[in-house]
Amino acid sequence: MKLDTIIKNDRITIQKQIISNIRDLINYKNLEPGDKLPSERMLSDKFEVSRSNVRDAIQKLEFYGLLKSIPQSGTFVANIGIIALNGLIEDILSLEEPDFKSLVETRILLELKTVRLAALRRTEEDLQQMKSALDAYSTKVRNGEDAVQEDLLFHLAIAKACGNNSMNEFMLIIIPEIITNFTKYHVCDNDLPQKAIDEHKSIYEAIKAQDPKLAKQKMKDHFAVLYQYCYNIKT
Repeated sequence: MKLDTIIKNDRITIQKQIISNIRDLINYKNLEPGDKLPSERMLSDKFEVSRSNVRDAIQKLEFYGLLKSIPQSGTFVANIGIIALNGLIEDILSLEEPDFKSLVETRILLELKTVRLAALRRTEEDLQQMKSALDAYSTKVRNGEDAVQEDLLFHLAIAKACGNNSMNEFMLIIIPEIITNFTKYHVCDNDLPQKAIDEHKSIYEAIKAQDPKLAKQKMKDHFAVLYQYCYNIKT
């Protein structure tokens, strides 16, 4: 199970190969639900990849409920039939990476929900984190600096404030890919930097006032140009 032919910096390809190797290992050893997999170190040596790559692959299989990691004990085959497990892994391996338009559309849909919940559930600590990210964003924009990451940190602070761990995790999954592609697709181009600052402030103030309806509307206004961009872009 060597990965000599795989380009080392292709994270997704490596991850899929490791997942395929784990499937083959489960079948070869006739592992049953509840059986323990070899350690990350042993899998890393066997597949000739880094432990971090093995960990990423295991976490993905955990996300889909196929493996279960127990601290201080190890990783185990989940309580699912082997035939079903093989079928689900095949489905995972066949998944294509989402295109940029899909990522941004997903982000918009998530944020319209998270901003409403944030307005209902935010704490004073949440407000402080949002304000800190907002101030950092405003400073960079006014100085003419790239503020993409500060922008997204502000939105992540809103996701955290919504009090829904699943939504927060989804945001954490898609945000890195959006950061990677923002410059590539020139979505961060903005001829009206002050307008962007004002929009962020309006969202923050609506959340602070605990007005979910206004918060959602301000977020929709903020995403108007981006949504139009996604509507027009060719996938």
